[in-house]
Amino acid sequence: MRVRVYYEDTDAGGIVYHANWLRWFERVRTDWMRTLGVEHARWLAETGTGFVVRDLKIDYLRPARLDDELLVDVRLLEARRATWILEQQARPAQGGELLVGARLRIAAVHHASGRPTAFPKGLAERALAREGAAPAPDIASGRL
Repeated sequence: MRVRVYYEDTDAGGIVYHANWLRWFERVRTDWMRTLGVEHARWLAETGTGFVVRDLKIDYLRPARLDDELLVDVRLLEARRATWILEQQARPAQGGELLVGARLRIAAVHHASGRPTAFPKGLAERALAREGAAPAPDIASGRL
């Protein structure tokens, strides 16, 4: 997904404020899930299940500045029954070195109880097929 850096995205020094990377990464994950067939509001209404960030590690390697155009992506690294590990990266849209990278674990949770639940059946396989990766043994076998 392409992202343009606007005034509202920068700090007093004219570089992207650190929290805005998280906002952009969230948007990219949401759109990525949509391409896999999950529209969050509809999914929550129909199943009572949502997706939350359980933990996150982010590396700020290089700054982005006002009016830069960025390319932000997401990739599924590992899928388990109720948690996925994702990698997200941001680079200059015209190519170049990695600006910001993150590794995060998302969990499927039942909205009312807050308890972990399984990701939608077949979703991990669709996501991994895009990446050319094989599902983790627990996904392939149906075990947690």
